[in-house]
Amino acid sequence: MRAARNMSLIALAILIADQAVKWWVVERLSLKTLSAIDVLPPFLNLRMAWNYGINFGLFGGTSDAQRWALVALAVGISAVLAIWAARAGGRWIPTGAGLVIGGALGNAWDRVVYGAVADFLNMSCCGIANPFSFNIADISIFAGAALLIFAPSPGAAQKGA
Repeated sequence: MRAARNMSLIALAILIADQAVKWWVVERLSLKTLSAIDVLPPFLNLRMAWNYGINFGLFGGTSDAQRWALVALAVGISAVLAIWAARAGGRWIPTGAGLVIGGALGNAWDRVVYGAVADFLNMSCCGIANPFSFNIADISIFAGAALLIFAPSPGAAQKGA
């Protein structure tokens, strides 16, 4: 029960942080109008990118059917992941699941509100210009997935002893 509560709190914190930062950057800084703001060029820039597809804009159609299918997919995967992680217990699996769920729901929220995911972070380095933008939700999904892949399963230490 504690694992499910912690997972829910992490997911909620990520969802709130993601949406707050998106609102600030897209609306308050007017990035949706300006399209670009240099922060620490070339390392950190804000570049508005509306992602109608999945990762890196793959399957980037603009149909309403695809939009709502991606919202339903994010919510469905989040529900299945939450059930699995709550049953698995431990510390790391619910933490990773909370990160993934919070990010997935943050991007799903964008699809409901904007019709597409609001991506705006752009980082480049060392003479390589990165053409892609991402957001807090994307970072959370990546970190959570990595944690789910590499975290020890609950009880692994006891089995090895």
